Amino acid sequence: MKTVFINPERCIGCKHCEIACAVEHSESKNIYQAVFEEPLPRPRIHVEPGLYLNTSFPNKCRQCDPAPCLQVCPSGAITHSDDLSEILLIDGNKCILCGMCGMVCPFDVITYGRTWTVRLRKDVAVKCDQCIDRQRRGEIPACAEACKVEALQFGEINELVKAARTRLSEAVSVAVGEIRPEMVRLPAHFEAWREWGEIVNEVNKR
Repeated sequence: MKTVFINPERCIGCKHCEIACAVEHSESKNIYQAVFEEPLPRPRIHVEPGLYLNTSFPNKCRQCDPAPCLQVCPSGAITHSDDLSEILLIDGNKCILCGMCGMVCPFDVITYGRTWTVRLRKDVAVKCDQCIDRQRRGEIPACAEACKVEALQFGEINELVKAARTRLSEAVSVAVGEIRPEMVRLPAHFEAWREWGEIVNEVNKR
């Protein structure tokens, strides 16, 4: 299965992915014209601040299977794509704005607003569609293409996970090599506490 894999440790919060996403889902597909469109195009990936200073996290739909949003949608607006079955799509013309999909989404990535593809002038549920039109043309999703630090990568999920494991093991190996032997030893008060515990265990055995 192909997907957009997130490497949050690489994200620098530049929001290039948000801009690329909004432009891709605009009517004009042009950054200079998109800002004048009505309704204004909205990104479907959301870069939020991380837990610590200078960290951020790009959050997007994971295309769950089974998908809670699909299971609770009462109007049948959420379906799997016919040709790329792993992708969940929302038909805004069928959306009744009940908010059920947003309530059950485990990643809080479904938002509500107007889009140029909906005939009626109303708010509808909006989420990442994995740039399905681009994939049909043999291109990668706009967010992954725009990301210059490889915080977002598109490809086969198992290959991307394997690459992430390799990067992690390399980083750990480098870090361990930088640790001096004296840094590995426990502080004196920890060693004393451990010795006291061993003495208590010996007493309890008698």
